[in-house]
Amino acid sequence: MYLRSTPRRNKDGSVVRYLQLAHNAWDPATKRSKVQVIYNFGRDDASNRQALLRLAASVVKILDPAQLLDVTADGLEFVDSRPFGAVWALDGLWRQLELDGTFRRMRRDGALDPAAERVLFALVAGRALAGSADPPAEVARWVNEDVFVDGLPATTENDCQKVTEWLCEVSGRLQEEVFHRVADRLGLEADLLFFESAHGALPPDLGLDGDEDPQGAGTTGFQALAPPGCHEAHQSVIGLAVTRSGIPLRVWRWPGCADDAAMIRQAREDMKGWTLSRVVRTADRGCPVAAGRCALHKDDDHHYIVGAKLRSGSAEADAALSRQGRYHRAAANLRVKEVHIAADERFVICCDTRTAQRDAEVRTRLVEELSALIDDTDRLSLADRTDLHLEIAAHPRMRRYLRLTPGGLLRIDVKAVKTEENLDGKYLVRTTDPELPAEEIALGYMRLLETERGWRDLLAGLRRLQTQGEPGGRGHLLLTWLSLLLVRVAESRTGLPWSRLRRELDRIKLGTFAARTSVLRQRTEITEEQYGLLAALGLAPPPRIVQSTSPDG
Repeated sequence: MYLRSTPRRNKDGSVVRYLQLAHNAWDPATKRSKVQVIYNFGRDDASNRQALLRLAASVVKILDPAQLLDVTADGLEFVDSRPFGAVWALDGLWRQLELDGTFRRMRRDGALDPAAERVLFALVAGRALAGSADPPAEVARWVNEDVFVDGLPATTENDCQKVTEWLCEVSGRLQEEVFHRVADRLGLEADLLFFESAHGALPPDLGLDGDEDPQGAGTTGFQALAPPGCHEAHQSVIGLAVTRSGIPLRVWRWPGCADDAAMIRQAREDMKGWTLSRVVRTADRGCPVAAGRCALHKDDDHHYIVGAKLRSGSAEADAALSRQGRYHRAAANLRVKEVHIAADERFVICCDTRTAQRDAEVRTRLVEELSALIDDTDRLSLADRTDLHLEIAAHPRMRRYLRLTPGGLLRIDVKAVKTEENLDGKYLVRTTDPELPAEEIALGYMRLLETERGWRDLLAGLRRLQTQGEPGGRGHLLLTWLSLLLVRVAESRTGLPWSRLRRELDRIKLGTFAARTSVLRQRTEITEEQYGLLAALGLAPPPRIVQSTSPDG
C-alpha cells in the first residue's frame, strides 16, 4: 500500500495533481499486477495535505519506536552532524548589515567567482568560530568538514587565498563602505570615534585591577602580535577606531616604531569625509601613565582617555579616592563619579557592579584559603612560620591579605580586606576632553576594554603576524576586524560575551541524512533560551528543513 500522485492536464495547459491511496493487486486473468485505488484524497493542495498528516499521525500511534525507525530510515542513512546555530546567527547579521551586498558591488567583474562573497563570509565566520591561524587552509577544511555555510557547500584553499588577497587591494575603500553601511543600518552615533593602538611591548594588563590577567592570556588584545623578546622594530602596532557603543569600524597596522601623533594624523586623514567631528585617543591601564599622557597630548587638538589603576598608590589615585561625591548610573551595571583634582585633566571613578561582585567572590575565596593555611600556626616554631610566610608572600594576590605581627605571628590583615572591599569593581579614567559627559567617558572606556578582549581572542592564532609580508598579514587583519564587527554587534544586542553566545547557539546542530538519490539536512529542536537569543539578535530561527535535494534537483 502506498500513496501515489497522478497528474491531469487542464484545457488551459495547467497541470493539477491528485493524491490517491493505492496498492498493487495481482490479476490472474492478465497475469500482471494492477493498481487498485483504495481512497482518493482529491487535489494535492493544503487542505488535503492536512488530511494526510492526520492519517500519518494515527498510523504512528500504533507503531512502537523501533518499528517507526525501521520505516523512516528505509533507504535513508544518518551521515553527519555539525554545529549550526552560531554560523547561522553570524550569517544573519552579515546580511542584516548588508555586508553581502557591499562585497558584491565592490567585486571587480571577472576578478572573482560570483560565489566569492560566500567564501569571504566563511573566512570571517571562521575567525570568530574556529580561530584559524592560517585562514586559507584552515577555513577551507572547516567549511568542507566541520560546519554548514548556506550557499557554500565546499571551497578550496586557492579560493580563500584569492579573496584574502583581494581584500588587501580594496582595503581603504572597503572599510569606508562598511563604515557608512554599518553606521546607517545600526543607527550608530558615528560623529565620535575612540581610537586605540598598542605596541607589542606594552605591559600585559587588560585594564583590570589586580596582579593577574583574569583570563590567563598574559597579553592584551592589541598586544597579541609579537613573541616575548622580539625587538620593537619587528613588532606591529595595531590601531582600531571604535564607536561610542563599542563597534569597531576601521583598523590600521603600523611598524613597531610608529609615533602616536603620526598615527592619529593618519587616522584622521584616512577617515576624512566620514562625518566625524572628533577622534579621541584612548589607552588602557597597561599604558605607563606619565609617558602615555605626554605622547598622547603632543598636539592640543588630540584629546585622550587613559585608564589608571586605583591600587597604583599614585597621588592622583589617592586624591580621587579621598574625594566625596555621589555616583550616578551610566548603564545597568556601571556607576560613575567625576572628581576634581587638576585643572588640565578630568578624573572619573567608575564602578562596574558585575566586576565588583566577581572581585568580592575572588577575595572571599582567597581569604578562606589563607585562613586555612595559617590556622593553628601559632604552635609552629618561628623558623617554620617564617618559611610559611615566605611561601604565602610569593603568591601575588594572597599576600596582600596577610599580616605579620611584631611577635612573628601570621594573621589576616582585616584593614587590607576592608580597603580592597572599597575598591571592588572600581577603576579610574582620566581625560583632557572638556566636552564629553562623565557617563560617556566611562562607557567609552568600558566598551573599549570589551572590544579589546574580543580582539585578543580573535587574534589568538595570529602571533606570527608581524613576520608575514604583505598582503597576507594585512588580509588576516581585515578578516579579524570584520569578524570582530559581527561579534561586537552580537554582544551589544544580547548583553552577553561571545564565548557564551557561541556555546549556546552551537547547541543547535544540523543533521544530514542521505539516501541513494537524495540528501536531507534538518536542524535539532530549538530551546526557549536559543529562541530568546535569536530574537535579541533580530533574527528568525533557521527552518527545520535547511536543505533537501531530490533526484530531479
